[in-house]
Amino acid sequence: MLASTLIITAPIAAQTVPAPVTAQSPAMVDRAAPATDPDQATPGTTAPTAAAAKDIVVTGARLDAARAAIQPSLGATSYGITNATIQALPGGDNQNFNQIVLQLPGVVQDGGGQFHVRNDHNNLQYRINGTILPEGVAVFGQTLSPRLIQSFNLLTGALPAQYGLRTAGILDITTKTGFTNNGNVSIYGGSNGTIEPSLTYGGSTGSTNYFVSGDYRHDDVGIERVDGRRDAIHDKTDQYQGFAYVDHILNDANRVSFVGGYANQYFQIPNPRGLHAALVGPGYAVNGRRDFLSDDLDERQLERTGFGQLALLHDAGNLTVQTSLFARYSALTYRPDMVGELLFNGQAQRAFKQDFTAGGQVDAVYRLGDAHTLRGGVLVTRDRGASDTTSYVFPVDATGAQTGGPLTIADRSGKTEWTESVYAQDEWKLTPSVTINYGARFDHYCGYRCEQQLSPRINGVWQPAKGLAIHAGYARYFSPAPFENVALTTVARFVGTSAAAPGTQGAVPYAERQDYVDVGFQQVLGRVTFGVDGYHRRSTNLVDEGQFGAPIILTPFNYAKGRIDGVEANASYAHGPFLAYANLAYSKAQGRNIVSSNFNFDPADLAAISRQFIYLDHDQTYTGSGGLSYKVDQGMLSGVQLGGDLIYGSGLRRDGDVPNGGKLPPYVQLNLSTSYRIPSAGLQLRFDVINVADHVYQIRDGSGIGVGAPQYGPRRGLFVGISKDI
Repeated sequence: MLASTLIITAPIAAQTVPAPVTAQSPAMVDRAAPATDPDQATPGTTAPTAAAAKDIVVTGARLDAARAAIQPSLGATSYGITNATIQALPGGDNQNFNQIVLQLPGVVQDGGGQFHVRNDHNNLQYRINGTILPEGVAVFGQTLSPRLIQSFNLLTGALPAQYGLRTAGILDITTKTGFTNNGNVSIYGGSNGTIEPSLTYGGSTGSTNYFVSGDYRHDDVGIERVDGRRDAIHDKTDQYQGFAYVDHILNDANRVSFVGGYANQYFQIPNPRGLHAALVGPGYAVNGRRDFLSDDLDERQLERTGFGQLALLHDAGNLTVQTSLFARYSALTYRPDMVGELLFNGQAQRAFKQDFTAGGQVDAVYRLGDAHTLRGGVLVTRDRGASDTTSYVFPVDATGAQTGGPLTIADRSGKTEWTESVYAQDEWKLTPSVTINYGARFDHYCGYRCEQQLSPRINGVWQPAKGLAIHAGYARYFSPAPFENVALTTVARFVGTSAAAPGTQGAVPYAERQDYVDVGFQQVLGRVTFGVDGYHRRSTNLVDEGQFGAPIILTPFNYAKGRIDGVEANASYAHGPFLAYANLAYSKAQGRNIVSSNFNFDPADLAAISRQFIYLDHDQTYTGSGGLSYKVDQGMLSGVQLGGDLIYGSGLRRDGDVPNGGKLPPYVQLNLSTSYRIPSAGLQLRFDVINVADHVYQIRDGSGIGVGAPQYGPRRGLFVGISKDI
């Protein structure tokens, strides 16, 4: 891969090499290494059968490599993690996917399972085996389980032309596949009432390979606590997830594959303690009742997501083409506490929001010769969003005083958006040590508004010495606001009620347009790999999101101008059973003058922001992560693995003299893990400690632009797991 690449697994995978596909591709290694050697025939197994099985494995490995060659990173900044590293981290594949991503450089922790890459708000694109996974409306839920991942890369920086629409980071996931005809069952649990049983199984029959996984999770702390106490009030979650992958090799040149998953996740919204509506509320009454204890609130949210991808891969020597169809359905239901919310907030809203996206994608690579590799593709998607809300509010007079009992306001609406994209680029090898990748993409969308842009891209990689790669790139970006999150509520309907918005004016969110420059290097010295990467970004109509109102639904808005700059440094060491890595990032993210969804903001805040740049609410100046693991492979302790990781944050923003003008205190969270595998019994035991020091820290304090509630990091937790091969 032509990139500044840090793979925190093995030094051979961390090297930057000039070829677009390497023999150390994780998917190739996994698929080319079945549990038993097909040449070693057991009684009753004939040599032709073994040879046929081996041919299927080799063909699958070659097609995996061909698929990977369609979209290598080509000068972007790439950080990767394999399944082996996931297993070595505290929690292993029992943790949420976002917790694993936090171990990568420049990834900032936020509440509700969110994270930010290079201080951008969301603007992430997920790809599974090269096919785009459309966005959904889920807020807290994690659709993708680590159990399905063989490896994944986070691509960021100046991206090649095949990546667009969502450009802060590309999470490119390669799924597990079969061949070994085995799996495991596990049970994991511990603090906070956590219990998580799971099942995975993979195998093959003839030229068909498959992998399935399923799990259930119950936890008494489903969303981050709203205070620093160990026990949380009304914060339980129940989550179900399932995933399936199947591929069928048609012949040496063609393979068809299907990826599908479903998640159903229920969350209680955690309650603050000891607050009385009569003391802190707006002073309204419901049938003569004026008081309500916050401990007794019963607000709930249900999030459901299902997705499917069908792909045909064709490899004909110099030409490789993958054609994909995909679809994703997601729905969010918010169920309020009617009386409690009316007394505390003056409104209660039952909300249902759903989104269905379907589309097609074609990506191709043509190897014109030793000097030129051409790539191109087309993407078309149709997105249908719908909202159904019932709001309970009070009629009020001009002073805001209640004039009657609760009213009901129903608001139902929907919208369709079409998006079309096309790109082309040329990877030009000028000399053995210099490669230039240049191209452009054109994106157009039409939904609440219609916009388009032609976006040129260029990257260069220079390898002046063995183990050293220097890269620089420029990218023009075009990122429409998340269609599925655009507010559909009619603000005018709430004029004269206790739910009236601060204003009545505000444009529909615009697409963000960026100029992005990225420069960096990577050096491999023996078993040590280190690198530094810097970026400079200037935006028009910078897209941000916030929570406005009681339903936990994010709504996009725009700053007229945005500026984000930063530097990332990373290092890793791997030798035999020992692995260590460390990352540190600096960033500064600011915006000025809110120009859409203005009705959600206090007029005084709007006036202040129009005059000056302010920090984005998710800005964090310094972010760090690190970890190490050691696996004993000899002697009496053979099979024991010890490890630990940590995350550091200098603190997200909070209000100060101006909106987002202050910041929260810094924090460090250290986690430890030990596991022991008994191969003869097919058993693995693990013990994890999360937040070893029991450090109490805030992720959010409830203030800031579009910030809904305070959120605290996890308290110390002890967890035990056991898994059995089947």
